Amino acid sequence: MSEGRGRGGDAGNGSAKPSMRDALIAAAFELFLERGFEQTTIDDIVRLAGVGRRSFFRYFPSKEDVVFPDHERCLAEMTAFLQQDNGEEEPVARVCDAARLVLRMYAANPSFSVQRYRLTKSVPGLRNHELSVVWRYERTLADYLRRRYVGWSDGTLRADVIAASVVAAHNNALRSWLRSGGQGDVAARMDHALEYVQNSWGLEGEAPGVGTREPDDVVVLIAKRRTPMWRVVREIEATLDGS
Repeated sequence: MSEGRGRGGDAGNGSAKPSMRDALIAAAFELFLERGFEQTTIDDIVRLAGVGRRSFFRYFPSKEDVVFPDHERCLAEMTAFLQQDNGEEEPVARVCDAARLVLRMYAANPSFSVQRYRLTKSVPGLRNHELSVVWRYERTLADYLRRRYVGWSDGTLRADVIAASVVAAHNNALRSWLRSGGQGDVAARMDHALEYVQNSWGLEGEAPGVGTREPDDVVVLIAKRRTPMWRVVREIEATLDGS
């Protein structure tokens, strides 16, 4: 959940004219690579893209946002996906599927994702911006899990830990793929990472008796109507002491 998908999402087929949004992204990255992020201004970007300054802010609130153009859309789609859950699917599996949904969008343009990864590593401000967005993904997963674990003694703790684990597993697989230059099967890397989370927190990996809602013990005692109460109490105590 750390590196976005990049250009081409709105351009249609290869022969179609890029949208204004895509033209701004392309111009921005051309200048970032040529001059550096800090040395490039918004005026430089709109001048190269051939549009007005007002057009830039129609699509991007800041220069940092043009580096991560799909985060808002990814977050909205993840939120919608989790809200569609009817409560029957195992919750850890659901949040892992949400991470896979985001990955597919990120991996649609490998060359751009690698390019952005390298740029982000070299600019601290971009890294901080990225971390703030990752935190929003984590909160979205945690909010869903809190609803699913409502009533559990450790529901809030469980939700927060699982959400952080999913994000960490996602980013581990994604960054490993990006460091390789976008080589290999990123979906397989992701499956391996998320299986680790599911094996630790899903139904198969659930530690017995941890965080579950254990049924209360029930003691049934049959006694005659006229049995003294002290004898009934003693029988119950004897049963509980021997359990």
